[in-house]
Amino acid sequence: MTNINSSAVAFKTVGRRKKFKKLLCNYELYILLLPALVYFLVFHYYPMYGVQIAFKDFIASKGIWGSPWIGFDHFERLFNSYFFANIIKNTFWISIYTLVVGFPVPIIMALMLNEVKNSSFKRIVQTVTYAPHFISMTVMVGIIIVFLSPGSGIVNLIIKALGGDPMPFMAKADWFPTVFVLSGIWQNTGWNAIIYLAALAGIDPELHSAAQIDGANRIQRIWYINLPGIVPIITILLILNAGSIMNLGFEKIFLMQNQLNLETSEVIVTYVYKSGLINAQYGFSAAVGLFNSVVNCTLLVLFNSIARISENSLW
Repeated sequence: MTNINSSAVAFKTVGRRKKFKKLLCNYELYILLLPALVYFLVFHYYPMYGVQIAFKDFIASKGIWGSPWIGFDHFERLFNSYFFANIIKNTFWISIYTLVVGFPVPIIMALMLNEVKNSSFKRIVQTVTYAPHFISMTVMVGIIIVFLSPGSGIVNLIIKALGGDPMPFMAKADWFPTVFVLSGIWQNTGWNAIIYLAALAGIDPELHSAAQIDGANRIQRIWYINLPGIVPIITILLILNAGSIMNLGFEKIFLMQNQLNLETSEVIVTYVYKSGLINAQYGFSAAVGLFNSVVNCTLLVLFNSIARISENSLW
C-alpha cells in the first residue's frame, strides 16, 4: 500500500514538472498575454468589490467598508418606484426594436456587396456606408436634429414637397424609438457588415462553381451556400446582442432626450445617470446597474443555451 501511495505521489510530481517545463518553453507567449490579463484584473475584476454599495447606505465620508448595510432596500425601492415599469418597458422596447429591425440589415448588405463584381463601385459603397460610424456621437445627434427640424430639416422639406404637414419628430414621444433605431442603422450598418463580408470571403469558391454547373442561379447560391456559410457568425453575434439587450448607448439617448419625449426616451442607463450622478444616490444607482447586469447575464445564458441546439453557441 505504501509503495502505491509513493508511486502516485511520484507520478503527480513528474506531471507537475512537465507542466512547469511547458510553461518555461512558452514563456514569451505568457509575457505577451500578461498586459491583457492585468488590464482585465485592474479595470474589470477589481472594481467589482464596489458592487457592495448596492446593498449599503453609502456615505462618502465613511467609505465603502464603513457605510452601513441595508440589504435589499435599494432594490425594493427600485421595484416599487413609479418609474420602474416605464423605464423597463422603454429599455426593452427600444432594444428589441433595434435587434429586430437593425440586426438583419448588415447581413443583407454584406450578401449584396459580396455579389458586386465591380470593385470600384464596391469600394465606393463601402466607404460611404462605413463613414457614419466614425462620426462623433455629439455630431451625429446634431445632424439628426438638423435633418428632422420642422422648419428647415430635409426630411420635413420632403414631406412638405409631397403635400404633407411638417412633423416635429424630436418633440413627439411616439417617434423617439423609430428615430433612434433608424439613425443607428444608418450609422452602424456599413461597419457591422465587415465581419459578415469577412465570413463570406472564407466560403469555398468551388461550392459556387459546383452549384453553377448544377444550374443554380444567383439567388439560390446566396440562399443555399452564402447564408448557411455565415450562420455560425450570425448566431454568435445574435447571442452577444441579446446578452446586451439592456445596454443602450447612453450618449445618444441622453443627447436626444428632451422634456417632450421623456415618456419613451427614459431608459435604465439615463435613469442611473440622473439618480446616481445628478442626485448623488450612489447606492441606489449601483443597485439599478447591478439589476441591469444580472438581466443581461441571464439573457446571455438563455440565448446561448438555445443556440446549443444548432451547435453554434459561445460555450
